[in-house]
Amino acid sequence: MIQATQIRKGMYIRHDSDLYRVVTTEHVTPGKGRGMVQAKIRHIKSGAIMDHRFRSGDRVDRVVLDETEMEYLYQDGDTFHFMNGETYEQIGLSSETLGDTVSYLIPNIRLNVQFWEGAPIGINPPLTVEMKVAETEPAIKGATVSNVGKPATMETGLIVQVPPFINEGDVIKVDTSSGAYVERVSK
Repeated sequence: MIQATQIRKGMYIRHDSDLYRVVTTEHVTPGKGRGMVQAKIRHIKSGAIMDHRFRSGDRVDRVVLDETEMEYLYQDGDTFHFMNGETYEQIGLSSETLGDTVSYLIPNIRLNVQFWEGAPIGINPPLTVEMKVAETEPAIKGATVSNVGKPATMETGLIVQVPPFINEGDVIKVDTSSGAYVERVSK
């Protein structure tokens, strides 16, 4: 059990005897009264998203899932295929199940697939992913690191704000929790 104020995006919780994945959280402190956590949670079996308000003093049952390291292979329509490197067993997960994490799926990336009661229900991507810049505006000559960024489209379609010196074809590191640029890996 954890306090409601410790709920974070991506966690799995048991609420009303069902399993939910936390989509977003926001800590709200009104002028009067006590603080609360406003959360959007996705029901694992039905896929329905609902808003729920937890009081800051509420206790929530956090669910720890079984995880198996797997390799992302390919996308076939709406299904993303993964393979266990030890048993060569393959599974498919829908883009609806994976949510925003599909933006970080590049072929041959190793990540943890989460299982609940023997069924795959999601993935836990690495903290950072190295991705190739597919499209961006040309670099500005003499540009150095500054707080001014420009949008860049990655090989998966993800759009990331990058510094002005990043060019098409560069490989950059992207933080999977925020979708933010971390550093340039190579040209």
